[in-house]
Amino acid sequence: MTTTTNTTGPVDHAGLPPFPGVRSARCPFDPPADYADWREGEGLRRALWRGRPMWVVSRFADIREVLSDPRLSADDRTPGFPLPSSAGPDGAQPFIRMDGPEHIRLRRMLTGEFTVKRMERLRPLIQEQADHFLEQMISQGQPADLASAYAFPIPSMVISLMLGVPYEDHAFFQEHSATIITADASDEEKHAATVALAGYMYELVARRERQPEDDLISRQIQRVAAGEISRDTVVVNANTLLVAGHETTANMIALGTLALLETPDWLARIRDTDDSAVVANAVEELLRYLTIVQDAIYRVATEDVTIGGQLVRAGEAVAVNLPAGNRDAAFSADPDTFAPDRNTSGHLAFGYGAHQCLGQPLARVELQIALPALLRRLPLRLAVPLEQIEFRNNTLTYGPRRLPVAW
Repeated sequence: MTTTTNTTGPVDHAGLPPFPGVRSARCPFDPPADYADWREGEGLRRALWRGRPMWVVSRFADIREVLSDPRLSADDRTPGFPLPSSAGPDGAQPFIRMDGPEHIRLRRMLTGEFTVKRMERLRPLIQEQADHFLEQMISQGQPADLASAYAFPIPSMVISLMLGVPYEDHAFFQEHSATIITADASDEEKHAATVALAGYMYELVARRERQPEDDLISRQIQRVAAGEISRDTVVVNANTLLVAGHETTANMIALGTLALLETPDWLARIRDTDDSAVVANAVEELLRYLTIVQDAIYRVATEDVTIGGQLVRAGEAVAVNLPAGNRDAAFSADPDTFAPDRNTSGHLAFGYGAHQCLGQPLARVELQIALPALLRRLPLRLAVPLEQIEFRNNTLTYGPRRLPVAW
């Protein structure tokens, strides 16, 4: 596309569509229908994000360009960035809200905690947690809410064990992380939740300084002692991993289960196969097809830049529309069909480029274990009609608020 649209002069914001849009209750697995038009139209779509106009990038190729162009900043201290600064009390930034060499330096300190090899070694632990919460759900009787009884506890327990966060505190951090990722929460509410989590994490870091254990936080504290990072950096990064480490995968377990219940042939194939490659590929297709990260990736232009034929001026904000990008026919043929045997290599569910999701090897293993374990143990069915299920349209990650099931 070669057309360049200039935005010089006053812009009328009346009539701009909201972003993210609301998925149809009749098609809860599909992105909002308008996204197809946004993807096919020239340039970029102008939309309202929390009342603020910004550019929305919806084509697969344009998303990859945005997420790899250094002129589009992820640093929330950059003028024009749509979110308030996430810096801690001493100005420490979480690594996901940094650019350039400092982002790379801090990310590398954490990369070793989430390697594919290390996550593969966690399989027995994750399987143990899946079996435990499954038996607990069964013992409490049916119908059960799969989201709260199974989907959320597994990743919450696993990330707690990895970080060194006592699982008995999970209700506290789930409550506050839910506030942080909910679009309806005010800036004041989000700030209060962030402060509460930071206070909790400072206390935990202090305990680990006195009594180190075999966990991620203790190993990061060793870097503090070596002068590589500050205690505040440990806190903001640990909270980032804590929030991201359970919200995303939990929603994928719940929504992925629902999608499989609506496609019985594929449910049976995943349930009955002994081929781990079949399960792994089905998980990748679920990640592409559902793309639950709907409102979490933003950038701001640090200089004028043209994206998909659209001029984006310095200081203008950009929202990345991952659900639309993963349904782009330029990336995958017949993209609106759920086809777990397709080659999904290169999908955008975990983002792209230098800021691609650090924890994706963990999420993959959790999904590859949690879904088959559930389907093999129970003849699962929905306990209510599909149209009665309420979805999280106002959060950074999409999924069912509750998932009533029986067996």
